[in-house]
Amino acid sequence: MPKQVRTNAYYRERFPELVASAEEKTLAKVFAAGGAPNPSSDAFSRAMQPYLDDPFRGTVERRILSQGETILEHEVAASRRVLGLLGMQPNDIDLALVSSFVPDQLGIGNAAFLAKELGLRRPAWNIESACAGSLVALQMASALVESGRYRNILVAASCAYSRVSDDGDSLSWFLGDGAGAFIIGLQDDGSGFEGGHTIPTTETCETFYYEPSSGERRMTMRCTPGSGRILAETAEAQLRICADGALRDAGVSMKDIDVVVCNTPMAWFASFAAGVLGIPADRVVDTFPEFGNVGAALLPVNLHAAASRGRIKPGDTVLMYAVGSVSSASAAVVTWGDVRS
Repeated sequence: MPKQVRTNAYYRERFPELVASAEEKTLAKVFAAGGAPNPSSDAFSRAMQPYLDDPFRGTVERRILSQGETILEHEVAASRRVLGLLGMQPNDIDLALVSSFVPDQLGIGNAAFLAKELGLRRPAWNIESACAGSLVALQMASALVESGRYRNILVAASCAYSRVSDDGDSLSWFLGDGAGAFIIGLQDDGSGFEGGHTIPTTETCETFYYEPSSGERRMTMRCTPGSGRILAETAEAQLRICADGALRDAGVSMKDIDVVVCNTPMAWFASFAAGVLGIPADRVVDTFPEFGNVGAALLPVNLHAAASRGRIKPGDTVLMYAVGSVSSASAAVVTWGDVRS
């Protein structure tokens, strides 16, 4: 993660007028009490209710790239760390799948740049599925390893929201930067990928979008007036469809799941997911208070937190879920092995 920690005090000090009028600005318009036609009957809006009095909507702090710092640096650092944990060298990697959301340069993902920095001589492919990118890449890597064509696949996922958000727009308040990496390979201990289910989030095509910034070589993230309503209306169905499909594919039920690790793009997403899945909230891993929304990096960040803090143990059955606007929603069931973190 970037070293620069930005708390809410940063915005209170630099943009006091914006904070004072926060309820009239973008973040409040996206996550508002009236987002859904009937908020009281909508699980997403019910979970959001406790945060509506907070202009930051539950965001506490986020990590932000410093001037001159690139997200590629963090992809490289995470990749080198996971190689070191396994005692592997770059030439042990047969394929790299890289989900940079967003990459350091317009139009081209970070895959080739990561391969260059690591000294990889095997393929490196860009995978883009917005905030679901890392889980989509995990499922792709598992299938490719299972096919026998690849032995070890490196997945690197990152998010550099600070490069496409405007400090003067309250939408930036719940966004952060970060990166994670993991390696998928064959195991002989009965652990690994058990089943999954992915759908396109076509209903969200009218939510978030990017537009060129005037006079700059960058893009800025914007949202439509109906974004909040669409997110509230679709979140529960997307989670149910993907989770039910993954459980069915794996031949298990929710009572067999020990831990749920999902991307947590909002302060209330963990409690929302727990409510929809019918499980206690403490069975859902949540790092949003520490890092905010770090997009495609959320899943590996939450997985690392769960593993390094003892929330997941060898033999546990884990349900993973990630949703991205204008991309995919995906769920996977895995049996956790002796995973080093």
